[in-house]
Amino acid sequence: MGEKMPDKDDPQYKERYEKDVDAGRRFARWSGLDRLAAMVQDFANKHTKIFLAIVFGFVILCFSMNVYRMGLVWSHSGERKSAVEQQDELIKNRHRRVKKAVSSVHCMPPSINKDFQESVTKNNQDNGLSDTKED
Repeated sequence: MGEKMPDKDDPQYKERYEKDVDAGRRFARWSGLDRLAAMVQDFANKHTKIFLAIVFGFVILCFSMNVYRMGLVWSHSGERKSAVEQQDELIKNRHRRVKKAVSSVHCMPPSINKDFQESVTKNNQDNGLSDTKED
């Protein structure tokens, strides 16, 4: 399948290899990656144990995050839902919350409900703008 992997010493690919390496070096110089790599290498040479602790700490952190996410997926219920089903469920939950809020207004004592209805009616008539201040 495909062509064989070129060897850098193969005369057929040597010019192409050198051109690619030169382009990579120019990009590294232009973007400052060469200086960054030199600084990291210098730090690694001076502080080997700290550098290794940072690198292996990062690897262990990534591994543990992957294990955690795999555990979440594994413990998730086996029931699969389509996007439409998920949206329908969200809409039903929203309607339940609204219906509960509306029913709680109807369950208020009559005096509070009457004051509430009057304030709503007044706000609707004024479009929310009123010169009078309510306490």
